[in-house]
Amino acid sequence: MNTLEAFWLGLVQGLTEFLPVSSSGHLVMLENLLGVEEEGLLFEVVVHVATLVSVLLFFRKRVTSLVVGALRGERDAWTYAGKLAVGTLPAVALVLLAGDFLEAQYSAPWVTGACLLATGAALWTTRFTLPRAEASEPTWSAALLIGCAQALAILPGISRSGATLTAGLALGVAPTAATEFSFLLGVVAIAGAAVRTLPELGAADPQALRALAVGAAAALVFGIAAIWLFVRLLRSQRFHFFAFYTWAVGAAFLAWLAL
Repeated sequence: MNTLEAFWLGLVQGLTEFLPVSSSGHLVMLENLLGVEEEGLLFEVVVHVATLVSVLLFFRKRVTSLVVGALRGERDAWTYAGKLAVGTLPAVALVLLAGDFLEAQYSAPWVTGACLLATGAALWTTRFTLPRAEASEPTWSAALLIGCAQALAILPGISRSGATLTAGLALGVAPTAATEFSFLLGVVAIAGAAVRTLPELGAADPQALRALAVGAAAALVFGIAAIWLFVRLLRSQRFHFFAFYTWAVGAAFLAWLAL
């Protein structure tokens, strides 16, 4: 992988990780349509870490308040952190129980197309749930259910940000609060994946490191831009417009597979 390829892959990752269009689904489609081979776990984790940094930078005030509050022993901060932990459990459990099955779905392109259609249906519901969502943060049960939505997003074509936000709004969590919880929920999983691949990063050759750096920089910059657009559309109550995109892309991809 050269630096130009790394830039474009990082750009796609940064945009699709946060916009509710499924980054994994787009990677599967890219591989099938253009014959692009997977760049390996190391590159995937590096660009995911870059998007993680995007989250921390965009929500730096909220993250800072949580960290400071936790260090001071504030109950609210520890409660919120606990809810994030609870929301992470369903994905961990699903991977442990059905990891091989989930991995196999990435080799069945039609699953991606079908899941994109399902993502569009979920996004369309926000047109009705968003105006009524007013809670300042999720309850413990809501955190668990949002985590279940995140677990489903392991499937290619199911958007993690779209699934978790849709679930949050349906459970009555206000748009801004649902967005914060959705993005912060992904931090733990990405950080865990990064720790597991540190030895592989240390063994990478200089050329690979340059490509990784370029891909990470692109993912970081375009990740921040994607979060900004995500929040802007949410506030304008036009978030459900993404449903048209996922429906169109999913249907087109299924048609291409059929032909």
